[in-house]
Amino acid sequence: MLRPVRGHHAFEACVERLATSIRLGVYEQGSTLPPERELAEHMGVSRATLREAIAALREAGLVVTRRGRGGGTVVDYHPGEPGSRSLQRPLAELLDALEFRRIVEPGAAQAAAAIDLGDEQVAMLRSALAKVDHATSKALHRQADSQLHLAIASLTGSPMLLDAVTTVQMCLHDMLDAIPVLDRNIEHSREQHGAIVRAILGGDGDEARLTMERHCDDTAALLRGLL
Repeated sequence: MLRPVRGHHAFEACVERLATSIRLGVYEQGSTLPPERELAEHMGVSRATLREAIAALREAGLVVTRRGRGGGTVVDYHPGEPGSRSLQRPLAELLDALEFRRIVEPGAAQAAAAIDLGDEQVAMLRSALAKVDHATSKALHRQADSQLHLAIASLTGSPMLLDAVTTVQMCLHDMLDAIPVLDRNIEHSREQHGAIVRAILGGDGDEARLTMERHCDDTAALLRGLL
């Protein structure tokens, strides 16, 4: 998600990508961001631009900076409990994202299943699934859910596909924050996540796609009903 920034708006793009990574749980509460030099090189920006972006995140309350040995930029984002926020985008835009998601995420799951995954990729996917299964709160479950979907997209090796999944996950984040999360839905979602991961690891692209389609449809139905 933090690949090189392109265009003339490097500062704004840095802020967006870092903030999105934090909100979706790629960098979790209490974790430390990579060193400035590493981040700047990875995102293709100057260290001055990166420092300005981190200062903006600090001002927004997403990170804190600790000095001295063991210091660094530490994530200080506490996700709100689902149902605690109002919609941040027009409803029509969010509902359109559900249609877009049904095309993009099943395709990502099918593509991931077609890849001969290495040990590290398998371990990453299993770890992402375990985080969803063992999340200790509904807010953390929401973040872990996003991480799993981003992990699946990352397996494809396609930056454009990862961008698309990131976009729909941010829209989902907005919608799910505006409704109460139901225990039965979490249970059902976990079952579907497990089936999707099993299909990907088993190399069954058709099953991975079909199960992801059902998962997207169920989530969309819940959101349309409650919004």
